[in-house]
Amino acid sequence: MADIIDYSIIGDDMQIVEIELDSGESVRAEAGAMMYMSSKIQMDTSTGGGLFKGLKRAITGESFFITNFTHKGGSDKAHVAFGAPYPGKIIPLDLGELGESYLCQKDAFLCAAKGINIEVAFTKKIGAGLFGGEGFILQKLEGDGMAFVHAGGTIIKKELAAGENLRVDTGCLAAFSESVDYDIRFMGGFKNALFGGEGLALASVTGPGTVYLQSLPFSRLADRISAASIGQQRGEKSGFGGVGGDVLGGILGGDRSY
Repeated sequence: MADIIDYSIIGDDMQIVEIELDSGESVRAEAGAMMYMSSKIQMDTSTGGGLFKGLKRAITGESFFITNFTHKGGSDKAHVAFGAPYPGKIIPLDLGELGESYLCQKDAFLCAAKGINIEVAFTKKIGAGLFGGEGFILQKLEGDGMAFVHAGGTIIKKELAAGENLRVDTGCLAAFSESVDYDIRFMGGFKNALFGGEGLALASVTGPGTVYLQSLPFSRLADRISAASIGQQRGEKSGFGGVGGDVLGGILGGDRSY
């Protein structure tokens, strides 16, 4: 049984979650997620159950190690806070009310009450596995307490009725209940597939269940940063700066896309 913890989410675009612990209570988080903590809290970093547990977390994009934060300083309350790794929102999930399991994108896990397990979950269908992109490997959170996941940009919560279907960019699907059927649908039309900018396939989710969508997947953010960095380097090499320098640098550097 998971520890019962109180929490508050602070901030807007770069949120943190502050956990309040009674004596003896613990919260676990990916190594490096902690922002600050009371002096009464003791850290214990390990694989969280052996080599195999660590490897499974590594497959889902998390750290090989996980850290437990335990209040061991008497009867007073103690606090520990965890920060989101990039702009977005923190989603609190009460697994006890959500069927004691939930699926989310790899590397979405932020922290959870002691007693929550982070497992690897592969998509059930071959099409989703081969062409699902970011949705191929999922995290499965199991237990009966609170867990917190992070998603990028604006978060939209969709309650799907039985049989209701939604098609989503694979990177924008942040988390969903196990009752939701998840599959991949290929884009129709030659021009859509090549020039639509959305990839060859979309995620198809069918209710009943809850789906959380994110407007800014980390992969999309990373692609934009990488493209801007390459453009800046080209501009500097060509002797031009700024946005115009990026374009001129790309032309002079032989980039045919300009």
